[in-house]
Amino acid sequence: MATRTYREAVDHLNSLQSNAATLEAVRASGGRLSQFAIPEMTSDLNKLNVIHITGTKGKGSTSAFTDSIIRRTRPDWKTGLYTSPHLVAVRERIRVNGAPISEEVFTKYFFEVWDKLKDNAKVAPNLRTLYPTANLGKQTVNPQTPLMPGYFRFVTLLAFHTFLELQVDATILEVGVGGRYDSTNIVPKPIVTGITALGLDHTAILGKTLQDIAWQKGGIFKASEFVVIPPVAGLSELKLGLAGKHQYQNATLAVHLAKKFIAVQTSESVDVDLPPSFVEGLKSTKWPGRCQTVSDPAHAGTTWFLDGAHTLESLQCCMQWYVSPDAALRTSPQFENRSRVLIFNCTNGRSGNTFLGAMLKGAADQLKAHDAADTDTATLFDQVVFCANVTYADGGFKGDLTTLAIPEADLAHLKTQHELADAWASLVPSFPKENIHVLPSIEHAVNVVRKLRTSVEKDVDVLVAGSLHLVGGVIEVAGLSDIAL
Repeated sequence: MATRTYREAVDHLNSLQSNAATLEAVRASGGRLSQFAIPEMTSDLNKLNVIHITGTKGKGSTSAFTDSIIRRTRPDWKTGLYTSPHLVAVRERIRVNGAPISEEVFTKYFFEVWDKLKDNAKVAPNLRTLYPTANLGKQTVNPQTPLMPGYFRFVTLLAFHTFLELQVDATILEVGVGGRYDSTNIVPKPIVTGITALGLDHTAILGKTLQDIAWQKGGIFKASEFVVIPPVAGLSELKLGLAGKHQYQNATLAVHLAKKFIAVQTSESVDVDLPPSFVEGLKSTKWPGRCQTVSDPAHAGTTWFLDGAHTLESLQCCMQWYVSPDAALRTSPQFENRSRVLIFNCTNGRSGNTFLGAMLKGAADQLKAHDAADTDTATLFDQVVFCANVTYADGGFKGDLTTLAIPEADLAHLKTQHELADAWASLVPSFPKENIHVLPSIEHAVNVVRKLRTSVEKDVDVLVAGSLHLVGGVIEVAGLSDIAL
C-alpha cells in the first residue's frame, strides 16, 4: 500500500464536516441532535489524567496558561493539550509539550483511528458491538446518527488516541461547544475541572444554583467539591504572556487548576501563592490569534493585530486591548500618523449592528479612558474590509481551513459581508463609502492592506477580528505563520 499523506488525512477529515444545512438543523433542535455524540466515544480515558476546562469565554486561554504552568513546574512530565478551533493547521489542536504534533504523527494516528472506525462500521449493527468495552447501558445507536463521527468528535477521538499512545502524564482538555453532550465529556473522572467566565444573560439559567449553571453550560461538573476561586496575591503585578486585562481572570483560574492537579498527582501541596515556575509559565504563555500583535516579517511598517473575538463579550475585550497604548494608541500623540484598517467577518451579517456597534462603543470608551476623547471613533479606521472566510482569491481554501459551513447562496452573493457593510455605513454615516470594502476572500483583503502600504506615507495597523477562521486565513495568506504560531 502506498504511503498515506497528511494531505489525504486532512481531506478525509474534511469529509466529516457538517454542511450549512446540517448545522442549521442542529441549531433548530436546540442542540439535541448532538446528544448522540457521547456513545461514539469509548472506554477508559482516566489514565490521561485530565484537567477539563469549559466556560462561555476564556477557556482556550485558561487552557494555555494551565499547560504552560504545568510544563514549567513539572518538566519531567509529558503534557498533552487539546483545544479548538485551529488557526492554520488542524494538528494545532493536539499539542504535546507545547508543540503541535507533526504532520507525520498526525497522519499515523489519524489513519489508525480512521481505519478502525471504517472497519467497525462495516460489521457493527449497533454501538454495543462497535464499542464492546464501553459502558453504554441500554444505549443503542440512533438510526439518524452515522457510525462515522463528525469532524469535531473525530478529532477529539484522535486526540485521545494520540495522548494514550504517547503516554502523556497530564492532559489539558478544552471543551468544544460545551454542554452536557459535548464529546469531550466522555472522560469519566477528570482530576480537576475548571469553569471560566459564564454568560449569564440567558433566561434558561435564571434562578439556578452555580452547580446547575456549571452543568447546563459546561456539562463537566463531576466532582464532589465546588470552589469559587479567590484572587491570587501578586498575580495582577505580572506581565502575562497573553495581552488584555481579561486574561488576569483566566490566569487566576489556571493557577488554581495547576495547584490542585499537582497536589492530587504528587501529594505535594503548593503553598506559595506564585512559585517561580508558575510565574515563568504565566509570563511565557502563548496563544496565537488572541490579542496578538505581529510585525509583518516581509513588509516593514505593517503591524497585524489579531484577535478571533466573535462574541459581544470577547469583542469588548478586544477593543480594550486594541484601543490602548499597547496597540493602536502606542504612538500617541502621533496617533493620527498611522493608517488603520479593520478586517472583519462573522457568521451572521444580521448581527452586524450589534457586534460592530459594541466595537465602536468600546473604542469610544477606551479613547476617553486614555485621554483621546477628541478623536472621533469614525476616524479610528481609515479602511474597513468585510470579507468571506475563503482563503484564496481563486475561491479555493487551504486544506486545513476548508469549511462547508458557509451556505453556498450566501457565499455566492456575499450576503453576510454586504449586511456587515450596510451596518457599518449605518453606524458611521460619515465614513467614506469608497473605503468600505466587500470582498470574496481573505487574499483580497490582504491585498488591500498591501496596496495601502505602498500608496500612503504612513505605517499601517491592521485589526483582524470577528472570527478565528478569518484570523487563521490572514496568518496563512499574509505569510505570518513562522512568527505568529
